[in-house]
Amino acid sequence: MLPQSAPVPDPDGFGQTRAFGLLVLYCVIYVLPLYLWPAARASATRSRDNPEAIRYRIRAVSLSTAICSLTTLLILRNRAADGRGLVVAGQELAPWHLMGYWPVDLVGSSKAFLLTAALFAGPLYECLIINGEWREWARLEPVMEVWQSWPAWRNLVAGPITEECLFRSASVPLLLLAGTAHSRIIYLSPSVFGLAHLHHFYEFRITNPRVPLAAAVARSIFQLAYTSLFGMYATFIFIRTGSLPAVILIHTFCNYMGLPRVWGYLEPYWMYERGTSQRPSLAVWTGLYYLLLVGGLFTWCWNMYPLTRSSMALAEL
Repeated sequence: MLPQSAPVPDPDGFGQTRAFGLLVLYCVIYVLPLYLWPAARASATRSRDNPEAIRYRIRAVSLSTAICSLTTLLILRNRAADGRGLVVAGQELAPWHLMGYWPVDLVGSSKAFLLTAALFAGPLYECLIINGEWREWARLEPVMEVWQSWPAWRNLVAGPITEECLFRSASVPLLLLAGTAHSRIIYLSPSVFGLAHLHHFYEFRITNPRVPLAAAVARSIFQLAYTSLFGMYATFIFIRTGSLPAVILIHTFCNYMGLPRVWGYLEPYWMYERGTSQRPSLAVWTGLYYLLLVGGLFTWCWNMYPLTRSSMALAEL
């Protein structure tokens, strides 16, 4: 449980309604251009992985993010110029600090990333050891794929950067200035981040008309739950570290890893290649995976506060 933080006094009427209203407006500005440009719209005859559609969408969300970020920066600069900035532990934070751009706590950001990697101890073991992807990483093939594949660029670069700049960097400072309780910022504001992904339901129905409606609804509900949970975690990390690069890196890492396996056997690549899979051997390798999965979860929970402690924090949680 997060401690219940007292709201920050709001001397100029920048209240929570206005802050949440701007957050919703930012969400609309982010999503709406995806449907205004014909080249970016979903189509029954064109996959969402179509390179042309991805290029147009990246341009659209980049422009939207820039507009929203500039709006927040102007609000923060005006308050700072009037001597009404946000004060944490007796220190007034500059606009660039509130938005997580500067200064950057490299040590704190690294610890936050290691915390997230601990949560994925099992999937990392499966990815690198069981599936043998350490060989591709040794040749930097995943890095090259990002530069050569538009879907990879969208999922691992453009998406994490624009979403974190908008839903963390441009949004959280406004909620803090409005005096919103810290627990409410962490638990409720990411719901808007989740809702921003609901338009994927419409796109999925357009591009996959033969999929039953119930299956499409279930898919969207699951995506809403997952994105909201991730938004809570990313908001927690952002407030605790005051680092935009940290949450962008964590977002990229989570997109790359995907959801962890929670059932089934693991078959090491060397057994598959040799055709020598045996159930007792599979049980050992699989058991190690689930041990790491549970151990990683406990390690993550135990170190959530110690590994996110930073002098650059935006609030005292």
